Amino acid sequence: MNVKVSVVVPVHNPGDGADDCIRSVLEQSMASEEYEVIFADDGSDDGIQRRLDTLEAVRSNVRVLHLERTGSPMRGRNVALMVARGEYVYLLDQADRLERDALERMYLRAVESGADILLGRLAGDQRPSSAVFDADRENADIVRDRLLTQLTPHKLFRRAFLDAEALNFPDPGGCLAEQTFVLRAYLRAGNIVVMADEVCCHVTERPEWPELPEDPYVWAAELRELLDIIDDEVPEGRRRDRMYAHWFRTAVLRRLGGSRFATSSTDRAATFTTLRELVVQRFPPRLDLLLPVPLRARAALLRAGRLDQLVVLAGAMRGVRLQADLDELDWDDGALVMGLTAEITQADGTPVTFTPYGDDGLLWEPPVPLDGFRLPPEMADVSQAAARARFEVYVRHEETGAIHFLPSKCSMIRCRHRDGVRLQVMGTARLDVDAAATGGPLPPGLWEIHVRMYGGAQQARTRVTGAPLNCTGMVADCSRRLTVPWWSDSGELGICVEPRSFPESIVLVSPGTTVIRQRKHVFVVVPVPYVPPSGGPPAELVFRQSTGRDREVAAPALVEPGVPGELAGRLIAKIPTRRVYREGFLAPGVWAPFLRVDGKETGLRFKVEMNRGGRVEIHRAAAAQPSEPWYPLLKRVALRIPLVRNAVRVTRTVQRRYMLN
Repeated sequence: MNVKVSVVVPVHNPGDGADDCIRSVLEQSMASEEYEVIFADDGSDDGIQRRLDTLEAVRSNVRVLHLERTGSPMRGRNVALMVARGEYVYLLDQADRLERDALERMYLRAVESGADILLGRLAGDQRPSSAVFDADRENADIVRDRLLTQLTPHKLFRRAFLDAEALNFPDPGGCLAEQTFVLRAYLRAGNIVVMADEVCCHVTERPEWPELPEDPYVWAAELRELLDIIDDEVPEGRRRDRMYAHWFRTAVLRRLGGSRFATSSTDRAATFTTLRELVVQRFPPRLDLLLPVPLRARAALLRAGRLDQLVVLAGAMRGVRLQADLDELDWDDGALVMGLTAEITQADGTPVTFTPYGDDGLLWEPPVPLDGFRLPPEMADVSQAAARARFEVYVRHEETGAIHFLPSKCSMIRCRHRDGVRLQVMGTARLDVDAAATGGPLPPGLWEIHVRMYGGAQQARTRVTGAPLNCTGMVADCSRRLTVPWWSDSGELGICVEPRSFPESIVLVSPGTTVIRQRKHVFVVVPVPYVPPSGGPPAELVFRQSTGRDREVAAPALVEPGVPGELAGRLIAKIPTRRVYREGFLAPGVWAPFLRVDGKETGLRFKVEMNRGGRVEIHRAAAAQPSEPWYPLLKRVALRIPLVRNAVRVTRTVQRRYMLN
C-alpha cells in the first residue's frame, strides 16, 4: 500500500520532552501502513537514540536517521525529505503533539482540495490561535489571509510540489531558516488550504538549538536574503510593500523594544547600527504608514540615528499592559454571561491616553518626552484604529493548553482623562459549556478566562480579574454537566467543568467563606456552588492549628441547598471557642481548615485566625495539605537515592512508555 503521509520529526536531546510527541504520532487513527514517521536525530547523547532504535525495531512505519551533530534541525529535515515516501509530508517539532485523527483529516482534505500546502489548525499552550484559523479557506492568499503570521514548518506539504520546486531548508541555517523555507513555499504554491474547524497540532515550546546564530550581522544577512526572495517572486506595488512591512515590523522594529533591549547594553550598539543600515537600504519611509503608530516612532528614531531615545522609549513601553475587570457575572438560560471592562494601561496602572485632534481625531504621543521628538499628525493619527477598538474573550485549559474563543459583544467608549482621552472597551462574553469548543462541549477540567484587546495603537492580553461576584454552579441543560465559576489565589476568574467530586466543587469557591461570631461559638459558612438533589454526603469541617501542635477541632457541617444559577448553597458548621486552649475548642492562633467527607480530607482555600480578644477572622490562603501516611513519604525519600532511582528508570520499557500495541 502506498504511504499517504510522512511525518518528519527532528530531535536533539529531548529527554522526556519528546514522549508526548512520539506517542501522538504512533497512535494516529490512520492505519499504520498508510503513514510513516521519520525521526532525524541530530547527534543526541541523552539516550533518545536507543529508544528510537527500539521503536524502529518494533514498528514497521518508524524510521530513524542518525546524523552527525550540526546544532540545527534543518539538515535533519532535508535528509528526511529526501528519503520520505509519503504523498504528503508533515513537519513536526520534538515537543509538539498531534491530535489522534489529525493526519487522517488533513490528508483527506488535502487530496479533496488538491492542496500543495495545507495549514491544519494549531493550538499553543499560552497564546490563542492566529486569525488565520478563523475560517476554512481554499486558495488562501499570503497577504489577504495573513499567512505570514504562520511561518513555522507545522504544515502538510505535497511532496511532489517540494520536489518540483527543489524546496529545502538552508543548511545549517540560521534564525530565519524556517521562515525562508515556508515563504518560498507560499509564493510558489498553486493552492494553499487552511483547515480551521478542529485543532490538528498542539505546538509547545520550540526545541532549543543553542548553536543557531544570534549575531546581528548574521541576522541582517539572513533578512536580506529573505527580502531578495520577495523581490524575485513579487512585483513592485502594494502587495510587496505589505510583505515588506511585515518583516519591518517583526524582524527589525520589535528587536528595538522589550526588556532585553531596554535594560541590557550587550550588543545593543551593534544591533542598532546593523539594523539602521538595513532600514536605510531596504525599507523606504512609505512603509511606515503600514505600521502601528508606536512602531512608526521607532522607525523614525532609527532612521534619525537616535539610539538614546530608542532605549528611553523601549523602557517606557515595556510596562504597557491590559487591565480586564469583571463587572457582572450571571447565569442566563444555562450559559454564564460575563460583563467586562478592558483598558490598556501604563506600568503604574494609569490609563494610556491620546491627544484630541480636529473634530473627532486622536493622536498618539510617546509616554515619555523624547527631546523634542514628535511624529507629524498624519503619522500619529490613531482615529481609525481607535474606532475599531475591541476585545476578544477565550478560555484556556490549565492542563492541556487548549484554547476556545467565546461569543462576545463590545463597544468602545471615550472618556476624558486630564488633558487626554482614554479608550475603554465594555461588553459581554457568553460561555455555554455545551457549545464553547468550536460548537461542541468543553472537556472537563479547569479553564482560565482570558481577554485580548486591540486598543487604538496597541494590543495586549491578560486574565480576567475582579472580586468574586457569583460562585453559583449550574448544570448544563443538554449535557447535565456541572459548571462552577471560581477565582484563583491571585483573583483571576476561571471556570471548572465537571468537578471531580462534591468536595472539589466546594474547595474551588471556599475563598468566599464567612464567619458569624456568637458569644461562645462561631458559625463558619462555606459557599457550596451546587447541592445535588440528594443533599450531598455527610460532611465535617476540621480545623488544625498550624504551629505544629497536635490540636484539632471538628464539627459536623449542615448543608443548606440554594437555587441553581441564582443562589449558592451553604455549608454551616458551629465551632465552639475559648480564649484559652481546650480540647475541642477553637483558641487563639491560626487554624487550617479541611473538609472531611467519607473519611477523606481536602484542604480549603482559606485560613481562620483568632486573636486573644476572641475575634475570629477569615483570610484567603492556599489550600493546606492533609498529613500523609509514612509509606508514601518513605517512597519519595527512597526515590532520591541514585541506585534506586536508576533501577526504577530501567523498568520503564519502551513499549509501556509509548503505549505500543
